[in-house]
Amino acid sequence: MNTKKIAIFISLLLFSIVLQAQTQEEPAYKNPKLPIEQRVNDLVKRMTLKEKVSQLGHTADAIPRLGVPQYDWWSEGLHGVAAAGNATVFPQAIGLAAMFDEPLMHQVADVTSTEFRAKYVDKLHPDGSSDWFRGLTVWSPNINIFRDPRWGRGQETYGEDPYLTSRIGLAFVTGLQGDDPKYLKVVSTPKHFAVHSGPESTRHQADVIVSKHDMEDTYFPAFRTLVMQGKADSVMCAYNAVNGQPACANDNLLMQHLRGDWGFQGYVVSDCGAVKDVFQGHHYTKTIEEAAADSFKAGTDLVCAWPVDTRVKYEKDALEAAVEKGILKESVLDEALRRLFTARFRLGMFDPPAMVPWSKITAADYDTKEHRQLSLKAAREAIVLLKNENGFLPLKKTYGTIAVIGPDADNVDALTGNYNGTPSKPQTVLTGIKSRFKDSNVIYAPGAGLAGPAENPKAEDEALEAVRKSDLVIAVLGLSPKIEGEEMKIEADGFSGGDRTKIELPPPQEKLLERIYAEGKPVILVLMSGSAIAANWADQKVPAILEAWYPGGEGGNAVADIIAGDYNPAGRLPVTFYKSLEQLPPFDDYSMAKRTYRYFNGEPLYPFGYGLSYATFAYKNPKIAQIKVDANGTVSISVEVTNTSKVAGDEVAQLYLTHVAVAGAPIRSLQGFRRVHLEPGETTIVDFKLENRQLSIVEASGTRRVVPGEVKVWIGGGQPVSRTGLPKTAGVETQFTIVGNSVLPE
Repeated sequence: MNTKKIAIFISLLLFSIVLQAQTQEEPAYKNPKLPIEQRVNDLVKRMTLKEKVSQLGHTADAIPRLGVPQYDWWSEGLHGVAAAGNATVFPQAIGLAAMFDEPLMHQVADVTSTEFRAKYVDKLHPDGSSDWFRGLTVWSPNINIFRDPRWGRGQETYGEDPYLTSRIGLAFVTGLQGDDPKYLKVVSTPKHFAVHSGPESTRHQADVIVSKHDMEDTYFPAFRTLVMQGKADSVMCAYNAVNGQPACANDNLLMQHLRGDWGFQGYVVSDCGAVKDVFQGHHYTKTIEEAAADSFKAGTDLVCAWPVDTRVKYEKDALEAAVEKGILKESVLDEALRRLFTARFRLGMFDPPAMVPWSKITAADYDTKEHRQLSLKAAREAIVLLKNENGFLPLKKTYGTIAVIGPDADNVDALTGNYNGTPSKPQTVLTGIKSRFKDSNVIYAPGAGLAGPAENPKAEDEALEAVRKSDLVIAVLGLSPKIEGEEMKIEADGFSGGDRTKIELPPPQEKLLERIYAEGKPVILVLMSGSAIAANWADQKVPAILEAWYPGGEGGNAVADIIAGDYNPAGRLPVTFYKSLEQLPPFDDYSMAKRTYRYFNGEPLYPFGYGLSYATFAYKNPKIAQIKVDANGTVSISVEVTNTSKVAGDEVAQLYLTHVAVAGAPIRSLQGFRRVHLEPGETTIVDFKLENRQLSIVEASGTRRVVPGEVKVWIGGGQPVSRTGLPKTAGVETQFTIVGNSVLPE
């Protein structure tokens, strides 16, 4: 070999050695080509105990020597980006459920996650750190069951039905997290696991005793669906205890069911202050260190502390002390860290932006015209027409003067609900009516306070004067997130701590409505609320009633569109509207007996699934592919739905099952729904496929089983029940028989 070749060989060898050395020096966690699991393990093993603990609070500190930026895990996205300035505000969650529209719910969540990415990019600091409420880990949806209308936070849920909650929640989770096989768009965190549903005043110390039947039949299904089918990457544990153990230190919930039975691979975050509550609220442990240790050993991975200014350090210090005292193994923290950093890596936080498909979203991609149009569509679909005597709506003529009366008529709070963003161009009912009815003289007076005296002592002689001058009255009454909500200090007649002690219209508003009606003018009642209102008097007297919920930034336009007939309403109630609290068990009784349409044996004011339309529909020719169904099989059912009117509209076809003569089974149970649009005279075939889980019942032991026997099927625009004064629900009945017996996994 000549000298020149030797020199080249030596040069190549040296270059190879240097390149290899450089490759070896590059930490595995920084190499985006390696599997995420390998990268996460490499990063965690490099941390000191103090560095590990610094990552386990909702504000995770920066670790400069490892190039780990600070990150705030706490972001809220119940119905749009919350608490981060202007954003598209969709209807409150209870309104989104009233759409009975899975595809639209998925779109809403997809837009919400786009806006989260936009907010994240907009405020991301040069060192890669993020701000509170502007991260990519979204603490939503709230899939607790709205079991009692008194609960102030029920507005945050998808209603009282486990199946509806599961389907709407599934659409929301998958819309948030995106469909990329490697990178999450955002992380979705279903909450509050488990059973959490009021009262607000006792949530930090209540030990909720729940039967095995109710847990499996009512409280678990939505969480199971969102974890197993939706692949939700996070879950939030609740404040309350369940059957003797605080939820965030409950190994039966977090280990046996969540991680064991359901195979959950993500991380668990505590509700804010819930780890502290293990010690101070429930007195389950003698020290905060024991509370932190028990929570993490049970499966909690991340502490949200409250108040944020004092509790973060307090609870982080407790974790470090627990390890140093030997009551918590450092390996438990390592496992929590692996779950947390897996989420951050899957969000693309440690990879070049060019590798992450969501990095194409810009800081300007929020509160856009297109997004606000989707909010309008959702608000229209969410509104429920409760009463329409003699077809009073839509309006048939132009009214010279329209009086818009009520404390919610020009109230932005009544648009947004709670856990909300700020609409840049909020459309109240007043502004919506003024915009739509330009040929009418629209006058306004609030008339009354929400739950107490109006600020203006003359508010009512002024409202009535406006009524006397008018040809039509639109009364906008109901509730507000100022008087119903999460652990509030409000004390007023009918309200306590955010919950309700009465379910009728607040007395000042009931009095105002009666006096308006007495003036003899035609009245439309628009209810704005996050929960059911027992509007018994209005149901008897007022010709037209709409339930608008808290309808989001475009809500006023949606209400006006429906009154004018520009849109045909088809929303359905996701909760039962009871006549009075006398029909219900005590608020703090968590048994489902005599609660919700599935077990309530009284007569409601308006039933679950109820909602009217300007169109009429007919159901015929139900077909079942298998009259006899194996216990491990599926059932395919179809029905023809026809718009029998002269106006186009949506219909919500609902399928209910009744297990004949099966002890403990619900009276009936929703197991399918489809929202379809039909032109006048148009017919479509609506198909349902029922899996064995939908065919099952839950025994007293908590065992979910498909049992033999006759099953009645109802498919219609609501439940096959009515009360005096309500229009008969269109629908058809059929049946099939289950053959055999099958036990299903928990």
